[in-house]
Amino acid sequence: MNGWTAEEKARAIVDAALERKAEDPVALDVRGLTSFCDAFVIATGRSDRQVRAIADGIVQALKRAGDAPIGVEGTEEGRWVLIDANDVVCHVFDADARALYDLERLWADAREIALDLPASEARGAKVVR
Repeated sequence: MNGWTAEEKARAIVDAALERKAEDPVALDVRGLTSFCDAFVIATGRSDRQVRAIADGIVQALKRAGDAPIGVEGTEEGRWVLIDANDVVCHVFDADARALYDLERLWADAREIALDLPASEARGAKVVR
């Protein structure tokens, strides 16, 4: 994803997450709200095993694109895996952790990035058109 914008990278991360059947993916533009990244991707897995599988799929997709993440944390427990992909930070939660930390509320001032996913691929995604 070298040379891609943060929005393009966020969409590619969402695509990789959906390949592993992630639920309710959201991409947020946090430029101007924080200095450590330009976008967040948030997605949910149904179990610790699926959370780890989603995170692994994202990491592999980034590596294939020549943009290996700086770091990955939380894979041991599998409740909340954080993937630092430079300008995009990805959070893969189980449902309980996502509800507890509620990053969408915490970053409510962020603009939601349009994902433009076909309904057949969205699997419950918040799709902005």
